[in-house]
Amino acid sequence: MNLYRLRFIVIATILALESVNCFAYVAENVPSKIVVVTNHNNDVQVLDKKGLINLFMGKYSAFPNGKQATPIDVELDEKLKAQFYQALVGLPLARINAYWSRLRFSGRVKPPVIEQTVDDVKQRLEDDESALAYIYESNVTDNMKVVYRFD
Repeated sequence: MNLYRLRFIVIATILALESVNCFAYVAENVPSKIVVVTNHNNDVQVLDKKGLINLFMGKYSAFPNGKQATPIDVELDEKLKAQFYQALVGLPLARINAYWSRLRFSGRVKPPVIEQTVDDVKQRLEDDESALAYIYESNVTDNMKVVYRFD
């Protein structure tokens, strides 16, 4: 009888450890929410999705209050960039890149400023009141103001 009890304990322990590993894997791979932020001194309190589309797709170059806006793209974090544009306009990154290639060639519209990393974006947001960028919610600092949250 002790042998069966020992087997049960061993199997139960293995199953418990595996379930912990599964939960850790899921928690580690759940993407953070993307938010749009600006400098904490910026007068803008909130933006709507249409306003963001107009700013990040080049239609407008100013915030609703008339002050200059500087949208920023993160170059080296393609996952973040792809998630942002998918959530914003429902298009894959390849289509966004093609869109900007056409518009750059025509010279009609100015694309977002490019920063290489999220750390570069954070620094730009601290230094520039007109900066507007997308980052994961977990990267928001006290020097930033969240102006839009994706559902």
